[in-house]
Amino acid sequence: MGADIPDSTLVDWCGRAMKVLAPLIERIEADVMGSDLLHADDTPIRVLDRSQRDKGLGKGVKKGRIWAYIRDQRPWAGTAPPGAVYAFAPDWKEEHVHRHLAKTRGILQADGYKGYAKLYDPDPDGTPRLREAACWAHLRRDFHDEWDKTKSAIAREALDRIGALYDIEREITGRPADIRLAARQTHSAPKVAAFFAWAERQLALIPGKGDLAKAFRYGLSRKDAFSLFLSDGRVAIDNNPAERALRPIGIGRKNWLFAGADTGAETLARAMTIIETTKMNGLDPQAYLADILARINDHKINRLDDLLPWNWSPLPATLPEAA
Repeated sequence: MGADIPDSTLVDWCGRAMKVLAPLIERIEADVMGSDLLHADDTPIRVLDRSQRDKGLGKGVKKGRIWAYIRDQRPWAGTAPPGAVYAFAPDWKEEHVHRHLAKTRGILQADGYKGYAKLYDPDPDGTPRLREAACWAHLRRDFHDEWDKTKSAIAREALDRIGALYDIEREITGRPADIRLAARQTHSAPKVAAFFAWAERQLALIPGKGDLAKAFRYGLSRKDAFSLFLSDGRVAIDNNPAERALRPIGIGRKNWLFAGADTGAETLARAMTIIETTKMNGLDPQAYLADILARINDHKINRLDDLLPWNWSPLPATLPEAA
């Protein structure tokens, strides 16, 4: 037999646990967001809004956003541990990503969300704070949607050309950055140059208002961002790490309605940060959280980094005292 615990009580417990773990989560956030190469993506999330319900506006549900920022150096044999940071915002305004990425410098791999645009602008000295790395999987989906809908031979050729780049990537995943770079310079760079030259020719021949032309223009307008992986072996060909990190939220999106307010969605983001980072480091989240929650209040504050997922070791089991 089990106890029937109200959702509100479970949510309250989760919120209290995240408050206890706040110093640890803040350390994860600082470590990951201080990286010089991040993946970023976002997804909508429906949140209960009781203020709207009181006014008789529908079901009292509003749309917020969850952002995910991912560090994953495993594809290029980097030494930093993988980690994920999730952040909730009540809307899709660019001010949120500017705040999230305020201290980040280096390369940002993301989609074409316009809120990132100012982050790629050069500083007064002419050096951009962030360089944009575009996602070939995102571009491929645009051509796949067109081929699926119209069976366009041009869309099919675009898919084949992009597929040839992925064939090369499968051979070098997990290899050091210098080896990846050499392979891309030799094999991928000519194919990328040929793709964009071919795209320019096709764009001049097809109707300018169709989805196929839109896909070509998206790629050509971000040619430099799509080519960045050719000059840096650390850069991925796509943004799939961030998209995978948002998948659990997409699958269970209706379940998040119990949050009841923005504070509930913020609790979700903090919980996802620690759970996903734990999983990325090969740990069982339940075992990790049970151990951490049992010891964090007595743990020395200046030794808190010992409890980070990539540093954690469980306390040894103690034998019962003899009678």
